[in-house]
Amino acid sequence: MRRALVTGGSGGLGAAMCRKLAAQGFYVLVHANANLEKAEGVAEEIRRSGGAAEALAFDVTDGDECERVLTTLSEIAPIQVLVNNAGTHSDGPLAGLTPEQWRSVIDVSLNGFFNVTRPLLLPMLRTRWGRIISISSVVGLIGNRGQANYAAAKAGLHGATKTLAAEVATRGVTVNAVAPGIIAAGMAESIGDNIVKAVVPMKRAGTANEVAAAVGFLASDDAGYITGQIIGVNGGMA
Repeated sequence: MRRALVTGGSGGLGAAMCRKLAAQGFYVLVHANANLEKAEGVAEEIRRSGGAAEALAFDVTDGDECERVLTTLSEIAPIQVLVNNAGTHSDGPLAGLTPEQWRSVIDVSLNGFFNVTRPLLLPMLRTRWGRIISISSVVGLIGNRGQANYAAAKAGLHGATKTLAAEVATRGVTVNAVAPGIIAAGMAESIGDNIVKAVVPMKRAGTANEVAAAVGFLASDDAGYITGQIIGVNGGMA
């Protein structure tokens, strides 16, 4: 059974991705940082539904901890699907952002990508089959007032995705990013309906399951010729 790790798997979007991958037959590692109990709840839900899952916790911003935990996991069996979903935001106009606001958002989304992906990469490449999927945002493509740090982190993911895709293309490993728009889960839950209708051509927010469907497809054998792509799930925003 192929194993899949979803960072930030205890949140609304992450949990939907975990459920989708489990339904496709993966053994799912549901990651959390501080909220291990919530990740254990997602894993238990998957097991009750007949899937295979377990929860684990580590800090994606701590390179040494990532190296230690992920090396140990890979020694048990390679992780062949990685979903880099952990993220955070700390919004404000650039002139008013503190250095900590800038660093913290970059650290989770972009440095977290490096800290988690690198230890898993060589074991994955040895199997000659793998899927690396990073969760970006429409903000990384079009920008958004008050989110320069978040846009920078997500745009950085795009460059890393395209570069890594080229580096591993001959080894059966694909590397893509999914860029959701306004999704009725997680960070976007508080956006008002009037704003959604003003900026989304489809006049509605997306769902966590719609994002998970894109991730599930990219994790499948059917997506073996898709790599280096940034795939929008945004109702026509960009």
